[in-house]
Amino acid sequence: MRHFRPVAIAALLAASAACSAPSSNAAAGEAAAQPSDAIAAAVAAPTRTAANLPRDAWRHPAETLAFFGVTGRDTVVELWPGGGWYTEILAPLARAGGGTLYAAAPWERGLNKIKEWQGAHPDVYSAVKLAEFPATGAGPKVPDGSADVVLTFRNVHNWRFGGADKTADAFKQIYAMLKPGGVLGVVEHRLPEEMDSAREEKSGYMKRSSIVAFAEAAGFRLAGESDINANPKDTHDYEKGVWTLPPTLTEGEKDKDKYLAIGESDRMTLKFVKPAS
Repeated sequence: MRHFRPVAIAALLAASAACSAPSSNAAAGEAAAQPSDAIAAAVAAPTRTAANLPRDAWRHPAETLAFFGVTGRDTVVELWPGGGWYTEILAPLARAGGGTLYAAAPWERGLNKIKEWQGAHPDVYSAVKLAEFPATGAGPKVPDGSADVVLTFRNVHNWRFGGADKTADAFKQIYAMLKPGGVLGVVEHRLPEEMDSAREEKSGYMKRSSIVAFAEAAGFRLAGESDINANPKDTHDYEKGVWTLPPTLTEGEKDKDKYLAIGESDRMTLKFVKPAS
Protein backbone atom coordinates (compact mmCIF):
# COMPACT_ATOMS: atom_id res chain seq x y z
CA MET A 1 0.00 0.00 0.00
CA ARG A 2 1.22 3.49 -0.79
CA HIS A 3 1.81 5.95 2.01
CA PHE A 4 0.73 9.55 1.48
CA ARG A 5 2.81 12.31 2.99
CA PRO A 6 2.82 16.09 3.31
CA VAL A 7 3.68 18.32 0.38
CA ALA A 8 6.67 19.61 2.30
CA ILE A 9 8.28 16.16 2.12
CA ALA A 10 7.54 16.05 -1.61
CA ALA A 11 9.29 19.36 -2.13
CA LEU A 12 12.28 18.26 -0.06
CA LEU A 13 12.77 15.02 -1.97
CA ALA A 14 12.36 16.69 -5.33
CA ALA A 15 14.85 19.38 -4.41
CA SER A 16 17.34 16.78 -3.20
CA ALA A 17 17.08 14.85 -6.47
CA ALA A 18 17.52 18.02 -8.47
CA CYS A 19 20.95 18.56 -6.96
CA SER A 20 22.30 15.57 -8.93
CA ALA A 21 20.31 16.00 -12.13
CA PRO A 22 20.71 18.32 -15.09
CA SER A 23 18.49 21.36 -15.16
CA SER A 24 15.62 21.55 -17.64
CA ASN A 25 16.59 22.72 -21.10
CA ALA A 26 14.60 25.21 -23.13
CA ALA A 27 12.38 23.99 -25.91
CA ALA A 28 14.22 23.72 -29.21
CA GLY A 29 13.14 26.40 -31.66
CA GLU A 30 10.61 28.07 -29.36
CA ALA A 31 10.29 29.50 -25.89
CA ALA A 32 9.70 26.90 -23.20
CA ALA A 33 6.12 26.99 -21.92
CA GLN A 34 5.70 27.94 -18.28
CA PRO A 35 3.77 25.42 -16.16
CA SER A 36 0.39 26.66 -15.01
CA ASP A 37 -0.55 26.87 -11.35
CA ALA A 38 -2.83 23.87 -11.94
CA ILE A 39 0.03 21.73 -13.29
CA ALA A 40 2.31 22.85 -10.46
CA ALA A 41 -0.34 21.87 -7.92
CA ALA A 42 -0.80 18.45 -9.54
CA VAL A 43 2.95 17.79 -9.48
CA ALA A 44 2.96 18.78 -5.79
CA ALA A 45 -0.08 16.62 -4.98
CA PRO A 46 0.32 15.01 -1.55
CA THR A 47 -1.11 11.75 -2.95
CA ARG A 48 1.97 11.04 -5.08
CA THR A 49 4.13 8.10 -4.08
CA ALA A 50 7.22 9.26 -2.18
CA ALA A 51 9.54 6.92 -4.09
CA ASN A 52 8.48 8.54 -7.39
CA LEU A 53 9.45 12.08 -6.44
CA PRO A 54 13.20 11.89 -7.13
CA ARG A 55 12.38 11.04 -10.76
CA ASP A 56 10.94 14.55 -11.22
CA ALA A 57 14.47 15.87 -11.57
CA TRP A 58 14.96 13.71 -14.69
CA ARG A 59 11.44 13.63 -16.12
CA HIS A 60 10.47 17.29 -15.62
CA PRO A 61 6.73 16.62 -15.47
CA ALA A 62 5.59 20.22 -15.03
CA GLU A 63 7.64 21.52 -17.95
CA THR A 64 6.78 18.52 -20.12
CA LEU A 65 3.02 18.83 -19.61
CA ALA A 66 3.22 22.57 -20.19
CA PHE A 67 5.13 22.01 -23.43
CA PHE A 68 2.40 19.66 -24.64
CA GLY A 69 -0.22 22.25 -23.68
CA VAL A 70 -2.08 20.03 -21.22
CA THR A 71 -4.74 21.65 -19.04
CA GLY A 72 -7.03 20.28 -16.36
CA ARG A 73 -10.03 20.94 -18.60
CA ASP A 74 -8.84 18.61 -21.35
CA THR A 75 -9.82 15.10 -22.22
CA VAL A 76 -6.41 13.43 -21.89
CA VAL A 77 -5.44 9.88 -22.82
CA GLU A 78 -2.38 8.39 -21.15
CA LEU A 79 -1.19 5.37 -23.11
CA TRP A 80 0.35 2.43 -21.30
CA PRO A 81 0.60 4.07 -17.88
CA GLY A 82 2.50 1.09 -16.41
CA GLY A 83 3.20 1.81 -12.76
CA GLY A 84 1.26 5.06 -12.94
CA TRP A 85 4.12 7.52 -12.56
CA TYR A 86 2.40 10.17 -14.70
CA THR A 87 -1.10 9.04 -13.70
CA GLU A 88 -0.37 10.28 -10.17
CA ILE A 89 -0.06 13.77 -11.68
CA LEU A 90 -2.67 13.62 -14.43
CA ALA A 91 -5.48 12.30 -12.22
CA PRO A 92 -5.40 15.21 -9.73
CA LEU A 93 -4.99 17.65 -12.63
CA ALA A 94 -8.14 16.37 -14.35
CA ARG A 95 -10.05 16.15 -11.09
CA ALA A 96 -9.29 19.75 -10.16
CA GLY A 97 -9.98 21.11 -13.64
CA GLY A 98 -13.11 19.14 -14.46
CA GLY A 99 -11.43 17.32 -17.33
CA THR A 100 -11.39 13.65 -18.25
CA LEU A 101 -8.47 11.21 -17.98
CA TYR A 102 -8.32 7.91 -19.81
CA ALA A 103 -5.72 5.27 -18.98
CA ALA A 104 -5.39 3.06 -22.06
CA ALA A 105 -3.32 -0.13 -22.22
CA PRO A 106 -3.52 -3.83 -23.15
CA TRP A 107 -6.74 -5.16 -21.64
CA GLU A 108 -6.70 -5.74 -18.70
CA ARG A 109 -3.21 -6.53 -17.46
CA GLY A 110 -1.80 -3.17 -18.49
CA LEU A 111 -4.27 -1.41 -16.21
CA ASN A 112 -3.85 -3.46 -13.05
CA LYS A 113 -2.03 -0.71 -11.13
CA ILE A 114 -4.66 1.89 -11.97
CA LYS A 115 -7.48 -0.50 -10.99
CA GLU A 116 -5.71 -1.18 -7.69
CA TRP A 117 -5.53 2.54 -6.98
CA GLN A 118 -9.16 3.05 -7.90
CA GLY A 119 -10.13 0.60 -5.20
CA ALA A 120 -7.72 1.93 -2.58
CA HIS A 121 -8.06 5.67 -3.27
CA PRO A 122 -11.35 6.38 -5.07
CA ASP A 123 -11.18 10.05 -4.08
CA VAL A 124 -8.24 10.47 -6.48
CA TYR A 125 -8.66 7.79 -9.15
CA SER A 126 -12.31 6.73 -9.36
CA ALA A 127 -12.99 9.08 -12.28
CA VAL A 128 -10.13 7.71 -14.41
CA LYS A 129 -11.66 5.90 -17.39
CA LEU A 130 -10.07 2.61 -18.47
CA ALA A 131 -9.69 1.67 -22.12
CA GLU A 132 -7.92 -0.87 -24.28
CA PHE A 133 -4.97 0.21 -26.41
CA PRO A 134 -4.23 -0.88 -29.02
CA ALA A 135 -7.95 -1.61 -29.36
CA THR A 136 -8.80 -5.20 -30.33
CA GLY A 137 -12.38 -5.39 -29.12
CA ALA A 138 -11.45 -7.11 -25.85
CA GLY A 139 -12.27 -3.98 -23.86
CA PRO A 140 -13.73 -0.48 -24.32
CA LYS A 141 -11.81 1.88 -26.59
CA VAL A 142 -11.26 5.60 -26.40
CA PRO A 143 -14.05 7.05 -28.56
CA ASP A 144 -12.92 8.41 -31.92
CA GLY A 145 -12.59 12.19 -32.03
CA SER A 146 -12.91 12.59 -28.26
CA ALA A 147 -9.41 13.44 -27.00
CA ASP A 148 -7.75 16.83 -26.75
CA VAL A 149 -4.36 15.35 -25.87
CA VAL A 150 -2.83 11.87 -26.09
CA LEU A 151 0.37 11.25 -24.13
CA THR A 152 2.86 8.40 -24.31
CA PHE A 153 5.99 8.23 -22.20
CA ARG A 154 8.79 5.85 -23.24
CA ASN A 155 6.48 3.37 -24.97
CA VAL A 156 6.96 3.53 -28.74
CA HIS A 157 9.88 1.09 -28.65
CA ASN A 158 7.55 -1.44 -26.98
CA TRP A 159 5.02 -1.16 -29.81
CA ARG A 160 7.82 -1.50 -32.36
CA PHE A 161 9.79 -4.39 -30.90
CA GLY A 162 7.51 -6.11 -28.39
CA GLY A 163 6.96 -9.12 -30.67
CA ALA A 164 4.79 -8.12 -33.64
CA ASP A 165 5.35 -4.59 -34.93
CA LYS A 166 2.20 -2.68 -33.91
CA THR A 167 3.60 0.81 -34.31
CA ALA A 168 1.84 1.88 -37.49
CA ASP A 169 -1.52 0.67 -36.20
CA ALA A 170 -0.92 2.32 -32.83
CA PHE A 171 -0.33 5.72 -34.42
CA LYS A 172 -3.41 5.31 -36.63
CA GLN A 173 -5.53 4.55 -33.57
CA ILE A 174 -4.10 7.55 -31.74
CA TYR A 175 -4.91 9.76 -34.73
CA ALA A 176 -8.50 8.49 -34.71
CA MET A 177 -9.08 9.14 -31.01
CA LEU A 178 -7.94 12.79 -31.22
CA LYS A 179 -10.13 15.73 -32.12
CA PRO A 180 -9.04 17.81 -35.12
CA GLY A 181 -6.33 20.10 -33.79
CA GLY A 182 -5.59 17.68 -30.95
CA VAL A 183 -2.06 17.03 -29.67
CA LEU A 184 0.00 13.86 -29.44
CA GLY A 185 2.86 14.21 -26.95
CA VAL A 186 5.69 11.67 -27.22
CA VAL A 187 8.61 11.23 -24.85
CA GLU A 188 10.99 8.45 -25.92
CA HIS A 189 14.53 7.25 -25.29
CA ARG A 190 16.62 8.89 -28.02
CA LEU A 191 19.09 7.06 -30.26
CA PRO A 192 21.36 9.57 -32.03
CA GLU A 193 20.75 9.67 -35.77
CA GLU A 194 24.37 8.82 -36.56
CA MET A 195 24.23 5.52 -34.65
CA ASP A 196 23.34 2.19 -36.28
CA SER A 197 19.57 1.87 -36.66
CA ALA A 198 19.86 -1.81 -35.78
CA ARG A 199 20.39 -0.69 -32.18
CA GLU A 200 16.73 0.29 -32.01
CA GLU A 201 15.66 -3.35 -31.99
CA LYS A 202 16.94 -4.35 -28.55
CA SER A 203 18.24 -1.22 -26.84
CA GLY A 204 15.00 0.58 -25.94
CA TYR A 205 16.26 3.64 -27.81
CA MET A 206 14.69 4.94 -31.02
CA LYS A 207 15.73 7.56 -33.53
CA ARG A 208 13.84 10.81 -33.84
CA SER A 209 13.48 10.15 -37.56
CA SER A 210 11.77 6.82 -36.84
CA ILE A 211 9.18 8.38 -34.51
CA VAL A 212 8.49 11.23 -36.90
CA ALA A 213 8.07 8.84 -39.84
CA PHE A 214 5.48 6.74 -38.00
CA ALA A 215 3.57 9.81 -36.85
CA GLU A 216 3.56 11.53 -40.23
CA ALA A 217 2.50 8.32 -41.98
CA ALA A 218 -0.58 8.31 -39.73
CA GLY A 219 -1.40 11.90 -40.70
CA PHE A 220 0.23 13.89 -37.88
CA ARG A 221 2.23 17.08 -38.31
CA LEU A 222 5.29 17.72 -36.15
CA ALA A 223 4.44 20.91 -34.27
CA GLY A 224 7.39 21.27 -31.90
CA GLU A 225 10.17 19.54 -30.06
CA SER A 226 12.07 20.19 -26.86
CA ASP A 227 15.25 19.23 -25.05
CA ILE A 228 13.44 19.36 -21.69
CA ASN A 229 14.26 15.69 -21.12
CA ALA A 230 17.66 15.54 -22.82
CA ASN A 231 20.64 14.06 -20.99
CA PRO A 232 24.02 14.69 -22.69
CA LYS A 233 25.75 12.27 -20.28
CA ASP A 234 23.94 9.30 -21.82
CA THR A 235 26.21 7.41 -24.26
CA HIS A 236 23.35 5.27 -25.70
CA ASP A 237 25.63 2.24 -26.16
CA TYR A 238 25.07 -0.12 -23.23
CA GLU A 239 25.16 -3.87 -23.77
CA LYS A 240 21.85 -4.28 -21.95
CA GLY A 241 20.26 -1.21 -23.43
CA VAL A 242 18.57 1.74 -21.79
CA TRP A 243 17.61 -0.41 -18.80
CA THR A 244 21.26 -0.27 -17.71
CA LEU A 245 20.57 3.24 -16.44
CA PRO A 246 18.38 4.21 -13.49
CA PRO A 247 15.75 3.62 -12.40
CA THR A 248 16.04 0.00 -13.67
CA LEU A 249 19.81 -0.57 -13.21
CA THR A 250 19.79 -3.96 -14.92
CA GLU A 251 23.47 -4.52 -14.10
CA GLY A 252 22.69 -4.44 -10.38
CA GLU A 253 25.72 -3.43 -8.34
CA LYS A 254 28.09 -3.63 -11.31
CA ASP A 255 29.21 -0.07 -12.12
CA LYS A 256 26.17 1.18 -10.25
CA ASP A 257 27.78 4.46 -9.21
CA LYS A 258 28.78 5.11 -12.83
CA TYR A 259 25.23 4.68 -14.08
CA LEU A 260 23.75 6.69 -11.23
CA ALA A 261 26.12 9.51 -12.16
CA ILE A 262 24.86 9.40 -15.75
CA GLY A 263 21.25 9.43 -14.59
CA GLU A 264 18.14 8.53 -16.55
CA SER A 265 18.22 8.21 -20.33
CA ASP A 266 18.53 10.91 -22.95
CA ARG A 267 14.97 11.51 -24.20
CA MET A 268 13.35 13.32 -27.09
CA THR A 269 10.15 15.26 -26.43
CA LEU A 270 8.04 15.62 -29.57
CA LYS A 271 4.69 17.37 -30.03
CA PHE A 272 2.52 16.33 -32.95
CA VAL A 273 -0.80 17.82 -34.05
CA LYS A 274 -3.73 16.26 -35.88
CA PRO A 275 -4.49 18.82 -38.60
CA ALA A 276 -7.73 20.70 -38.05
CA SER A 277 -8.82 20.09 -41.64
